[in-house]
Amino acid sequence: MKVELQQVGKRFRRDWILRGVDLLIEPGSRMAITGPNGSGKSTLLKMICGHLTPSKGQVAYSIADKKLELDQVYAHLAYAAPYIELIEEFSLQEAIDFHRKFKPFQHNLSTNDIIALLGFERSRTNEVRNFSSGMKQRLKLVLAICSSAPLLLLDEPTTNLDAQGSEWYAELIAEFGASRSIIVASNVETDYSFCDSAVNILAYK
Repeated sequence: MKVELQQVGKRFRRDWILRGVDLLIEPGSRMAITGPNGSGKSTLLKMICGHLTPSKGQVAYSIADKKLELDQVYAHLAYAAPYIELIEEFSLQEAIDFHRKFKPFQHNLSTNDIIALLGFERSRTNEVRNFSSGMKQRLKLVLAICSSAPLLLLDEPTTNLDAQGSEWYAELIAEFGASRSIIVASNVETDYSFCDSAVNILAYK
């Protein structure tokens, strides 16, 4: 999926968080968005995915040169971030089955396949509310990265992960990230080491 931001800006009350953002995200590209905490990286991701409306400028989407309307974009992207809430009353199996209703998985991965990728076989029937923060982050990542969607957005993907979890994330990207546009917002270099370009958010302050 191709995404083009033209002179995009976001203002909260009288304060401009970002302004003058011009970005072209080509199909299959891999881009890192870097900058200090609180500088607007998450805000930019939310505008790219359509969750936030720009105060100025526009975001355009297309697939194979065919324009996508905003209400069509959701079906073509996957998003993982520490602030995205899971339905904590679901068991692990229920959470995966629920996600599949809205986003199919790559390679027709089954629920059992996803649980195996997580390494959570013993937690199949456990409610998500009882998971550690690291387990929840792994679940958010596997649901997004394994989804069959041409655009993948990741905000601080290794938050709450230990060294082993960070290695697991890198392996997941290597296996399921091919031929997709991937945008990673982070200050941790290992989060976006596979990206081929980087944008410093401070350029748009």
